[in-house]
Amino acid sequence: MKDFNYYAPTEVVFGEQSEEQVAALVKKYGGTKVLVHYGGQSAQRSGLLDKICGLLKEGGIEYITLGGVVPNPRLSLAQKGIDLCRQKGVDFILAVGGGSVIDSSKCIAYGVCFEGDVWDIYLGKAEPTTMLPVASVLTIPAAGSEMSEASVITNADAPRESGGRLLPGGTKLGYSNDMSRPKFAIMNPRRTFTLPPYQTAAGVTDMMMHTMERYFTKDDDMDLTTDLAEAVLRRMKAAVFDVLKNPEDYRQRAQIMWGGSVAHNGLTGCGVHDDWATHQLEHELSGMFDVTHGAGLAAIWPSWARYVMHENLSRFVRFAVNVMDVPNDFTDPEGTALKGIEAMERFYKAIGMPINIKELIGKEITDEEIKEMTRKCSRDYTATCGCLKVLKAEDMEIIYQMARG
Repeated sequence: MKDFNYYAPTEVVFGEQSEEQVAALVKKYGGTKVLVHYGGQSAQRSGLLDKICGLLKEGGIEYITLGGVVPNPRLSLAQKGIDLCRQKGVDFILAVGGGSVIDSSKCIAYGVCFEGDVWDIYLGKAEPTTMLPVASVLTIPAAGSEMSEASVITNADAPRESGGRLLPGGTKLGYSNDMSRPKFAIMNPRRTFTLPPYQTAAGVTDMMMHTMERYFTKDDDMDLTTDLAEAVLRRMKAAVFDVLKNPEDYRQRAQIMWGGSVAHNGLTGCGVHDDWATHQLEHELSGMFDVTHGAGLAAIWPSWARYVMHENLSRFVRFAVNVMDVPNDFTDPEGTALKGIEAMERFYKAIGMPINIKELIGKEITDEEIKEMTRKCSRDYTATCGCLKVLKAEDMEIIYQMARG
């Protein structure tokens, strides 16, 4: 069992009337001039953006807006936001959207207070000492960024190599720092009623993976954490089918919205060593092909699981039995573990997710592209990833090959 500090300072305001408190919450956490950061047309069409801006105005809080965040949020927009905040004297950033908007907001918040290039923070070349406060009005439950210390940014201008040539691609990097945990998170499940089925399914895949990255570990002695993790996974697995059948099922939308936060606020990882190899491997997929992150995780995880399961076979057996409802064959633990992985593949298929790279990107991935992803994931063959099994570059390449479809 690993010693741990559990730190989750974000104030969660949950429910149908939660948005009404936005101005009071901004004031509570010291905001006087706010950047309202959002994505595309949906925040405007739904009326949410106008409502939030109206409530800020009624509360006597100045604000400016910046839209345009896309999935796999771009460094270029964050840099635009940094310049805008400096010019206008912004002292608080309010993300209205999902994980991509929150991640972009965190990047801006770092950059406003940082004298150098904010990309250096994500490259690991610099460490910020302060940042603007960030908060969120969540509309897409998935990333868990509304309570987490993490953010992920894509530098679309960073080229990739293929066969000795430089091609457009992009480098996607994550950075974690506790000071980036949002001050508050407003969550109204009704705002998720209009999410497309694919986005709902990819979101649930992502939030489940946040707990699975903590669940698949060599630490077997923090029983309460394991029980909590399994409960989160079972609940998300059941709820997604209900909302895909009935998108306006408030009860199940609420389970998913709160589940996304619980899955990534650290609670399901207390006392264990996290893995995160599947996320690291997927970042190169979505960086290269600009695919939906949750779908990319589904395409990678089954191959990762088959490759590493013997590092803690009993944990994969427990997952199969307690989460995926596979009967436990006491005479064949390996067979039970494999049936659990196969059951997870069927679950992904049932909710419209891919289970390999070919299904994800709609074509065969080339050996050159796999080698390039391996190079980037291993930081030019200098870094490893994972904890259950520490993956070297050669392991990463094998998993990508297994996942090609």
